[in-house]
Amino acid sequence: MKKKRNLMQSIAAAPHIAWAVLFILMPLFIVIYYAFTDADGAFSFENVTGLSEYASIFGLSIELSVIATFICLLIGYPLAYIIARSKPKHQKLFLMLLMLPMWTNLLIRTYSIMAIFDDGGFLNSLLGTEWHIIGTKGAVIFGMVYDFLPYMVLPIYTCISKIDPKMWEAAADLGCNTTRTLTRVIFPLSVSGIISGVTMVFVPSISTFYISQKLGGGTFELIGDTIERQFVSNALNTGAAISLVMMVLILISLSIMNRFGEEEGEVIV
Repeated sequence: MKKKRNLMQSIAAAPHIAWAVLFILMPLFIVIYYAFTDADGAFSFENVTGLSEYASIFGLSIELSVIATFICLLIGYPLAYIIARSKPKHQKLFLMLLMLPMWTNLLIRTYSIMAIFDDGGFLNSLLGTEWHIIGTKGAVIFGMVYDFLPYMVLPIYTCISKIDPKMWEAAADLGCNTTRTLTRVIFPLSVSGIISGVTMVFVPSISTFYISQKLGGGTFELIGDTIERQFVSNALNTGAAISLVMMVLILISLSIMNRFGEEEGEVIV
């Protein structure tokens, strides 16, 4: 019986293993191969050691991603808290309104922002101004926040909504007002949601290329744009090296955030 159960488990796991090998391990192997070979296929470190000229692009990508993630957290945490504390029927409405823009394709949403913020767009026409927004870092950050804000709100909302209501009552019995309850009880218990939200916003922000292309107006380049340009121009080795470095940066960021997540959960009333 035990052997039969193990066989069934192996059969059930086979599709997942095949998927992981085909779409995770093999692409990763291909990236590593091209990153450490030259155009002739010979082993080389030149692709990695020569990335110093892209340091400013890496720095700008990290800067804009951190700013966008921080803004999403500033907006997303209060919003998630309000949704989680509202009545159940209102929660469904708020969540639907939050997710409604996500039903529209990313390309269409980005073009909509362009139509609003363009020099002759809706905003300037409405206010009678001549603000030049498209082509600035602010426009790219706005696009990141607009597109990725739900990824910050949803995990925090889920975490807060799962907190035992008795925790609120206990905090009130111990003399905590709403502010102290939020800062001393709810916030420590929702750190895991914050870490999940930060991860889900930071990773796509640092690797995005379409938002920066359209809203940046080609005035500057982020790391996602650079990778795309390298592969389009058939510079596979350089593009793979940049991709590998970016993956390492993302893994380091995730490990740091997970380390903070392991230390969460202390409630100080």
